[in-house]
Amino acid sequence: MSENASEALIKGAALEGLDEYHSVMDIFHRSAKRFADHTAFSCMGKSLSYADLDRLSGDFAAWLQQETDLEPGDRIVIQLPNLLQYPVAVFGAIRAGLVVVNTNPLYTEREMEHQFKDSGAKAILILANMADKLEKVLPATDIKHVLITEIGDLHDFPKRQLINAVVKYVKKMVPGYSLPKAVSFRQALARGAKHRHEEVQRELDDIAVLQYTGGTTGVAKGTMLTHRNLVANMLQAKQAIGVGLKEGHELIVAPLPVYHIYTFTVNCLFLLEGGHHSLLITNPRDLPNFIKELKKTPFTGFVGLNTLFNALCNREDFRSLDFSRLHLTISGGMALTLAAAERWKEVTGCPIAEGYGLTETSPIVSFNPIEAIQLGTIGVPMAGTELKIVGPEGGTLSLDEPGELCVRGPQVMKGYWQRDDETTKVIDQDGFLRTGDIALIQPDGYVRIVDRKKDMILVSGFNVYPNEIEDVVATHPGVVESCAVGVPDDDSGEVIKLFVVSRDPDLDAASLRAWCKGKLTGYKVPKLVVFRDELPKTNVGKVLRRQLRDEPDPETRNG
Repeated sequence: MSENASEALIKGAALEGLDEYHSVMDIFHRSAKRFADHTAFSCMGKSLSYADLDRLSGDFAAWLQQETDLEPGDRIVIQLPNLLQYPVAVFGAIRAGLVVVNTNPLYTEREMEHQFKDSGAKAILILANMADKLEKVLPATDIKHVLITEIGDLHDFPKRQLINAVVKYVKKMVPGYSLPKAVSFRQALARGAKHRHEEVQRELDDIAVLQYTGGTTGVAKGTMLTHRNLVANMLQAKQAIGVGLKEGHELIVAPLPVYHIYTFTVNCLFLLEGGHHSLLITNPRDLPNFIKELKKTPFTGFVGLNTLFNALCNREDFRSLDFSRLHLTISGGMALTLAAAERWKEVTGCPIAEGYGLTETSPIVSFNPIEAIQLGTIGVPMAGTELKIVGPEGGTLSLDEPGELCVRGPQVMKGYWQRDDETTKVIDQDGFLRTGDIALIQPDGYVRIVDRKKDMILVSGFNVYPNEIEDVVATHPGVVESCAVGVPDDDSGEVIKLFVVSRDPDLDAASLRAWCKGKLTGYKVPKLVVFRDELPKTNVGKVLRRQLRDEPDPETRNG
């Protein structure tokens, strides 16, 4: 607490160990040496030990250094779902001194082009399933080196050929493409193995990752996360979550995408530092096969979010699993509902510990102590982290008084990539990051979120900014104006509801949603479309988004 005990300003415990590391790779090398024979990652029945991960990432680093003109500090896009190739590529790229640009594999061509151009990326590793999109946007980017991988590439023969053949020819999940200069990931690893790589020394203040996040303007911004940010958040997670974990012993299920900063920090840094085993789930939406995988895996931990907890607990095949070893369940990415938390504990016997974070904070800001979980709160600040609640004028408020949550700590980003103006809007002169979330600090030091960023929509843990949707809808010739809002949904937390003023009486919801599907990732496509003659506005012409969000369902003209 602050000196003024009634002031909403709190600080976590002292952060230990940050001066022991120079970069993320220090974490990697220590674990590779200490836990060489332990399993680091497994996926679809194939496992990589820490020694395997060390060797393969070294081979990739050697290829990057010896067979390309890439230099330390250059950006490489990694656009993969949860596959063994992901940690190999990430650590190989960082070993070569490159900056990793994590990219959602579900992105549309429009979204890919923006991120690739904005980051100035010079190389990309992409799954063959999305290579047709890359072919279309590549000429508009600075990318010179293209690597392509197939889903089964790190599996042994003949399973590798079987997996890749089924994906390509039976399931027809790989559209045709022509990228004649592309190099296969397997070929790069084989060629890299013939060279020696040089460990590039990076410092704590060097950028390790560009993690893109939406903005209130709808323009995705690259969050500059340094080695210091990531190492600090790993250590903070260790102090907060590592209680009760046995080094080199835990098997943690990772169904959330590792390109998302939540899973990236938890599974690729925190759990890796402890020598634990992460089970990567490539397609968690395929619940029957996901549960079959769980049935044959003696898992001790689970990293999830509210939507997934609900979906699993509603299935009899999940409820019949053996949960006797499960002693850690972490929730993040979206608000955890009381009903979901209680149901999970009833089914599994394991309580859920909820945390809170943002892309800009690497991401963990606060966490519920495992031994003292308070449902309905986001816990207490991480070690070395200061939280305060400020009012509209910027002054610190009192305890139990809601205001904007601000964060200061070593995990707070360096800033937005090439957007100093946007950085100064969210980080003040004292180093506090304005989260935009409305929260209060309880007298016991726990923090509770009472409202989120006014306009942001949270769909299954993914941030969706209305302006991006509205910008796409505005390009439709039949639309005069629109407004996108989030409305509650039992499955995904929220769904997108679009209010539209149209100049075309024949325009209907189906055709407008189809228009959006061609330009937006699936989770950004409005689920509900309501047509209006006009939208409610303030006296200066600003659409009253909150009024639309809070009103009961009106009659629709077309679906």
